[in-house]
Amino acid sequence: VLRCLGIPTRVITNFNSAHDTNINLSIDKYIDISGKTLHLTEDSVWNFHVWNESWFIRRDLGSFYDGWQVLDATPQERSKGIYQCGPASTRAIKEGDVNLDYDSSFVFAAVNADYVTWVHYSNKRKERIYSDTKKIGKFISTKAVGNNSRVDVTTNYKYPEVKEISFKISYSEYKNSLMDDRKILVTAV
Repeated sequence: VLRCLGIPTRVITNFNSAHDTNINLSIDKYIDISGKTLHLTEDSVWNFHVWNESWFIRRDLGSFYDGWQVLDATPQERSKGIYQCGPASTRAIKEGDVNLDYDSSFVFAAVNADYVTWVHYSNKRKERIYSDTKKIGKFISTKAVGNNSRVDVTTNYKYPEVKEISFKISYSEYKNSLMDDRKILVTAV
């Protein structure tokens, strides 16, 4: 319908799409002390989810948020009392501006939630045992204009994941680096 009105619109697919039901920006999995999954939350991770993006000028939010906006025609949660999602600015999602109207926190979680595993000991005690910050929001894609190839638009939704670099140094090198830091600190004072 939006294309018929002359509004640029495209379909977006998000793989490992989070469904954060309590909007705490994490997908929480609970297990008991034996490792058995407990069903204490309705959070889930879907293999994929599809929504639309349309290009809007955002006079209501300011020009910083102009551009592609997420519109989900199949929302699974109520927003302000009705089943709706969007228009959420992809710029707001990327920048983590989750307090804006139009479900930006829900879409942020769909592409960037942490996947957290908790051991549930009792009604009052739980312990976080694992957190994966890279599992959610993979290969966010749309179709290329003019051919059937995939265009990766993940960087429109989130910054690149930080790669961990492991390296080894000897204890003496580590100790000397601490001494160098102390010299810099003393010099700076």
